[in-house]
Amino acid sequence: MVEMLSPLQPVWRPGSHGNFADGVGVVLSETQPGSIVQAAAWPGSERAVIAAIKTATGLSLPDGAGGGVATEAKAAFGFAPGRFLIVADDEGLADTLVQAIPISDGTVTDLSHGRTAIRIAGVKAEWVLQKFFAVDFSLPALPVGSGISTNHHDIFAQIQRTGPDRFDLYVFRSFARSFWKMLCHGCDEVGYEVR
Repeated sequence: MVEMLSPLQPVWRPGSHGNFADGVGVVLSETQPGSIVQAAAWPGSERAVIAAIKTATGLSLPDGAGGGVATEAKAAFGFAPGRFLIVADDEGLADTLVQAIPISDGTVTDLSHGRTAIRIAGVKAEWVLQKFFAVDFSLPALPVGSGISTNHHDIFAQIQRTGPDRFDLYVFRSFARSFWKMLCHGCDEVGYEVR
């Protein structure tokens, strides 16, 4: 395994930052999963691809965009009709999915080298994210496991709620440093910790 340097390294500042008058509002971290993969189903093959994802990962996705499932080691969600993002701690998920999804049903793209995974967690996580994205991040609107694709200006992001107060964001590696700096500035007023 070749260890890839994080694009956040030049701006990574562990510790506590911002306004702590009311305690720590959020915790920011980079999760560095081993695999970030996109599966796309051809029209009419959505259910076959969902079944193949379950066979390959054990994750049971609901039918349709937005629904998802998250465990500590793996997560998946639909972010558009017939499009799914699957993440795992282990490497090699793309190869496993290529074997599970026949070309007649869809395609598999390994995004591991092109995405950076950022986690924001804490009581103010929803509030901070709503500063950047025109999305309702409340628990009823975006239940645990669910995900979306959206953008902040020109920065595309895929976001999955992986806990009641926890979100995993996947951004293009080339925009990660800029996005991280912006996210840190957005967290200043609630106090944040980088771990």
